[in-house]
Amino acid sequence: MTDLDQRLTPPRAGHALRRAAPALLVYAGVRALGLAVLAIWGAAAGKSPHTLLTARWDSLWYTRVAEHGYGWEVTLPDGSVHSNLAFFPLLPWLERLVSAISPLSYADAGLVVSWVASLFAAAGIFAVADHVYGRRAGICAAAIWAVLPVGIVQSMAYSESLFTALAAWSLYAVLRGRWVTAGLLASCAGLTRPVGAAVVAAIWVAAAVQVYRERRAAPRMVLGVLLAPLGAAGYVLWVGHRTGDGLFGYLDVQAGWGNGFDFGYAFARFVGEKFTSLPGALAGLGLIVGVALVIWLYVVGVRQRQPLPLLVYTGIVVALALCAAGYFGSKPRLLLPAFPLLLPLAVALARLRTSRSALVLGGVALASAVYGAFWLHGSGPP
Repeated sequence: MTDLDQRLTPPRAGHALRRAAPALLVYAGVRALGLAVLAIWGAAAGKSPHTLLTARWDSLWYTRVAEHGYGWEVTLPDGSVHSNLAFFPLLPWLERLVSAISPLSYADAGLVVSWVASLFAAAGIFAVADHVYGRRAGICAAAIWAVLPVGIVQSMAYSESLFTALAAWSLYAVLRGRWVTAGLLASCAGLTRPVGAAVVAAIWVAAAVQVYRERRAAPRMVLGVLLAPLGAAGYVLWVGHRTGDGLFGYLDVQAGWGNGFDFGYAFARFVGEKFTSLPGALAGLGLIVGVALVIWLYVVGVRQRQPLPLLVYTGIVVALALCAAGYFGSKPRLLLPAFPLLLPLAVALARLRTSRSALVLGGVALASAVYGAFWLHGSGPP
């Protein structure tokens, strides 16, 4: 019997579902509130919430990949080329699959995939927090992830929910010593977003530490370590072959989008330029506070001795989000998968009485719902 078989035996699966049920109910309630506010705002503004969720920004690119495959690109007036090869294939594959077995369009299939994946992500976040800090912290962690200001992205036909689900459950498998399961999920995460490398790194570091301590490598661990990078590596190599640029093909595709790792120089310059006017200075100050909060939460996680796989994963996700060039408005969205940052907040919230924590979460959920509707009707998540 494999480790995956052991995890999926009916009694244990049923117990896990019952244990996670409050977290899933809270999560679903928060997201339903966000969608309700979006619908009301859309009715007042004369815009379709369905269109906002399925047919803008990246969701259009994923739908186009699902419908027509790879090879489509746009040349901008400045000569830069935006190729759909920048978008990893798992989400459009699932959109194509769901559309093939149902009457749904590719766009609607993407929305269904995202909604289902968001529930699995909430369950995975609960499982990790429950394993490390206990059930109350797990429920609070799932709730806090739901009420993030950019939480509306979790309900869009984007890849963040799918990636977070795969990453959370892969990390949970590592914490439980389920190496093969962790490797398979990490490989799928690597087919979803470039930041799948963070999941691979977490598995490799955890395995290296265990080998160092035990002076041996179990066969299942070795298999999990080998499986973990196959998804991302396979897609990157395929893009290199498709473009004829070898190992650097995918980097060239990303460069066409203006993306690249510059250790945060472009982002720092962007923030600095905000201080040329009073309104801009307020925005710049807000960005600095936001970055400081992210760093502080990570430091608190280190002080609370979060498991090493979580720290490695979070550190890489944060570094890739903050230290990469590109459209800076997307950085809050790119931080969504860094859910271990929320664990210190979840622990603190879990220490409050249930009535107080519910009051706090309810207020923040309403504010998040309003902001999400405002955001999607404005600049939105690029």
